[in-house]
Amino acid sequence: MQDTALKSAAQSITADVIIRAEKIEKFYAQPNMHRIQVIAPTDLSIAPGEIVALLGPSGSGKSTMLRMLSGLSRPSAGCVYWHEKPIGEVEINVSIVFQTFALFPWLTVLENVEAPLKARGVPSAQRHERSMRMLDTVGLDGFEAAYPKELSGGMRQRVGFARALVVEPEVLFMDEPFSSLDVLTAENLRSELLELWAKKTMPTRSVFLVTHNIEEAVLLADRIIVLGRNPGHIRTDFRVQLPQPRDRKTDAFTQLVDYIYKVLTRPEVPPEGVPEQQAGTRAPERREMRYQMLPHARPGGMAGLLELLLDKGGRDDIYRLADDLAFEIDDLLPIVDAAQLLGFLKIEEGDAAITESGAEFANSEILRQKELFREAAQKNVLLLRQIRRALDSKSDHTVPEEFFLDLLDEQFSSEESQRQMETAITWGRYAELFDFDAGRRRFVMPDALEEEIEGGGEAE
Repeated sequence: MQDTALKSAAQSITADVIIRAEKIEKFYAQPNMHRIQVIAPTDLSIAPGEIVALLGPSGSGKSTMLRMLSGLSRPSAGCVYWHEKPIGEVEINVSIVFQTFALFPWLTVLENVEAPLKARGVPSAQRHERSMRMLDTVGLDGFEAAYPKELSGGMRQRVGFARALVVEPEVLFMDEPFSSLDVLTAENLRSELLELWAKKTMPTRSVFLVTHNIEEAVLLADRIIVLGRNPGHIRTDFRVQLPQPRDRKTDAFTQLVDYIYKVLTRPEVPPEGVPEQQAGTRAPERREMRYQMLPHARPGGMAGLLELLLDKGGRDDIYRLADDLAFEIDDLLPIVDAAQLLGFLKIEEGDAAITESGAEFANSEILRQKELFREAAQKNVLLLRQIRRALDSKSDHTVPEEFFLDLLDEQFSSEESQRQMETAITWGRYAELFDFDAGRRRFVMPDALEEEIEGGGEAE
């Protein structure tokens, strides 16, 4: 009698699952009869009413897993089921939001959103009505006649969300949808996504999010899956019990972030139990290594911006400043963010206000500017500080780039890690913190300082 009840309960749970993967794996056969194993045999399911976040280091197969679950790629072995029917035998209803905006530049916003409906043969009048309704839902009402090039990055990604949601998918897949946006825009879109989900305005039953951002996963997800690599496999799969909206500063939130960070960075250690998730007091400030997202801006651009602000009395509205310069706001924001990160300006109620150190930087000759930039970079940018300390401590005063790329890969996508490194190299060379040997892909001590060290002097 008990066995029958347990079997009935198990069947009920399975029936509720939208997508179920059973022993799926991905490998590539080689001519020598061996094979490259990307994903080890894995069981995974997506149920209604949950946001699932998939985390993992670079090379763990996160995007490969997404493609298999969404039907874009067939598993090398095992099977994916859609409502308990093999995914290749039934019509599935999913959409994907990609990292890049992936819009058709020759189509208007409305035409981009209508495109998947047109491909499904939806009549013109119905296409138009549904697309207009979805544009209104994501806050793009009034922009239907604009072209992608006329929109900011955040607005283009909203178009991507509208296009994915207009087909009313049962499962919405998102592959690092916020990673190409600036920090403020990404934060706003995350909040709006949660609001749409909480109000059930989104015509979808489940969300599957691939991300590199640990805090993003804890902020958004009802359930978090962390992959290991070589080959990809599930290291931990747990539910997030914290109520929404979540506060980054609470002890429970930071403990979850720390737990995931340890799972990601200690592959040789079996995962510990998931921390208790009780709303509590705010946690003390943490000091573990977390790299800032470096805005991709050049020192010359920052100097030019600060000079312009000085001419305007040291303060100006960011959007008005962009208009005066005939800049797209997306082009100006990285320069603003970089100057703010280095302490050269601060943002107050939408205005960029130059600081004392920023005014000195703007008014100084080039050599003094480099000194000020060096001081600000070492004080405010963890990656640059670590590179310089590594050079100081090595007997040959050289460090391979790959060492720091591996550290960045634990926090950013592979592509973004490379961009972060390029920006760090640009800033570090300008500040004369180090030189970079592009042929050997190694950081080296600046020539003048190298000679000083060899001559018995002390490094900075």
